[in-house]
Amino acid sequence: MNSSPTKTAAFHTLGCKLNFAETSTIARQLTGAGYEKVSFDEPANVYIINTCSVTENADRECKLHVKRAMKANPNGLVVILGCYAQLKPEEISAIEGVDMVLGAKEKFNILSYLEDLEKTENHGIIHSCEIDEADFFIGSYSIGDRTRAFLKVQDGCDYKCTYCTIPLARGISRSDTIDSVVKNAGEIAARGIKEIVLTGVNIGDYGKGEFGNKKHEHTFLDLITELDKVEGIERIRISSIEPNLLKDESIELVANSKSFVPHFHIPLQSGSDDLLKKMKRRYLSGLYQNRVAKIREVMPDACIGVDVIVGFPGETEEKFLETYTFLNELPISYLHVFTYSERENTEAAVMDGAVPVQERKRRNKMLRILSEKKKMAFYATQLGKKLPVLWEHENRNGIMFGFTENYVRVQKPFDEDSINKIEILELTAVQNDGTVSVKPLFEEFLAKA
Repeated sequence: MNSSPTKTAAFHTLGCKLNFAETSTIARQLTGAGYEKVSFDEPANVYIINTCSVTENADRECKLHVKRAMKANPNGLVVILGCYAQLKPEEISAIEGVDMVLGAKEKFNILSYLEDLEKTENHGIIHSCEIDEADFFIGSYSIGDRTRAFLKVQDGCDYKCTYCTIPLARGISRSDTIDSVVKNAGEIAARGIKEIVLTGVNIGDYGKGEFGNKKHEHTFLDLITELDKVEGIERIRISSIEPNLLKDESIELVANSKSFVPHFHIPLQSGSDDLLKKMKRRYLSGLYQNRVAKIREVMPDACIGVDVIVGFPGETEEKFLETYTFLNELPISYLHVFTYSERENTEAAVMDGAVPVQERKRRNKMLRILSEKKKMAFYATQLGKKLPVLWEHENRNGIMFGFTENYVRVQKPFDEDSINKIEILELTAVQNDGTVSVKPLFEEFLAKA
């Protein structure tokens, strides 16, 4: 008796850690239903592209990856989901090669839609909800990397920042239950993964709309308190948290935690209070400065990353320099710099004072140079320290890389036995490629002798 041939599925993710967590969960759904996961550049029965809409570039990338799929297998089914799919389903369905578009409500039911899907010649089929229907929560986590997993704890956002489309793409703020998050963390630990990165759209808002728990909403502090008790996880990293939602109690818990690492990524967006108001952010620069000072008070060696936008409407040269000076004087560790781009259906897109594109690029470059200086200065403060390093699996020309708890990227000659291992090493020198070299402690030499 001949068994039916195995169906194959390939996946590609654009955008944030949250998308990676969701793609991984959807992939597990398909493999659980008998699909074999293959590389995106291999012939597959189904190609699933999880999209982002934060930048124009992400929109263009979606089209490029549809072409990649069609090159690998012209007869393969192409399914698009994610934020871009929710915002512009008609536009995506018209892309040559796309067979189906799934919105925010439908993406986790992909198996039911695949059963009868056939290759189309014209527009792809659209299954897309109104965003106010996306009021449920599906727990997700990624396990593609042996070293770390992205764990989704929250989705959606109730903020109305004037430049952002994410509330239109993901809906209102809602959260997983603490029991579910702890269960997922335990499953990750059971796979031997050493590090968890907490992800969501606005994780500091955790507890709002807690799924299945309408009587009492927990807080972000409640969540991290319970996660700190999970056995088997060496490190928990907070991916990004709004400054107004990062409370003293949470900072102090991280400082005294057995699992949470001294690394914070805190969106700023602008150092100009005038622009923060135009962006409808929920804080001013003084509060941000206070949050950084509190972290430095209790964790002097913490790594602090910052998101910043350049070229927002009304950002004069004076206001840009206000941001530059603010960041230059803050004791932070690195920047993620974003060039503002107009997004449909946002308030900022029709604001006066548009900054010329070339000027946006110039300002971006200035802040990226500042970021590199900040990172190198931070790394220099860590030289001579003996820190635990978690090694990753990548082998780049005989070199492997890892991260300290406070997010210093280090390197050493590749050693397969070190993958997913934590070693205490001395940081010795900053290299030209922006990593730090290490040497084993003398006691380790004795132990191996």
